[in-house]
Amino acid sequence: MTRQAPLIAELVNLATTRSRGGGSVKPLSGEDLATAFAAQFGDRTSAALRAVPDAGERLAELATELRHALLAERPADQAARINAMIRKYGAQPYLVEDVGQPFHLHFHGSFGTQVEALGGEFATALALIVDGYGPDRFGICEAHQCEAVYIDLTRNASRRYCSTACTARAKTAAYRSRRQS
Repeated sequence: MTRQAPLIAELVNLATTRSRGGGSVKPLSGEDLATAFAAQFGDRTSAALRAVPDAGERLAELATELRHALLAERPADQAARINAMIRKYGAQPYLVEDVGQPFHLHFHGSFGTQVEALGGEFATALALIVDGYGPDRFGICEAHQCEAVYIDLTRNASRRYCSTACTARAKTAAYRSRRQS
């Protein structure tokens, strides 16, 4: 669950965010999106993702679905969107023993390409986050000129920024504002 959270946020931010870190960015699409997102994974998953002929388009669709689920205004809407994604991507639990790790659960989608497998995994991760942390753990960065999403897995639900860079920018701006007053 916690391993997928940064990947979910990264995919959403790569494909849907128009301002990030204090400046305008162009959302990635097509081959650019597939290449950038595949770089987040190890060789095997990265290669499988890049082998999908229309990976960029599929990833963009998944990113849009994830963004709508993350930022749903009501918990009931959020749950409905997440449940729809779990059904769409056919998430099926199974145990995996990775090198150097004990058996643990994966929830890859049960059909389709590597994108659909990730769709099942990400939808289930969101469901587990809502179950374990509550529905209010997703948000948009509060830094000026940043609309990147974040997933807050802190104990006290204190996260408000997408990155340490945006946290530092916001703190610096607040400090300068106080000094001028």
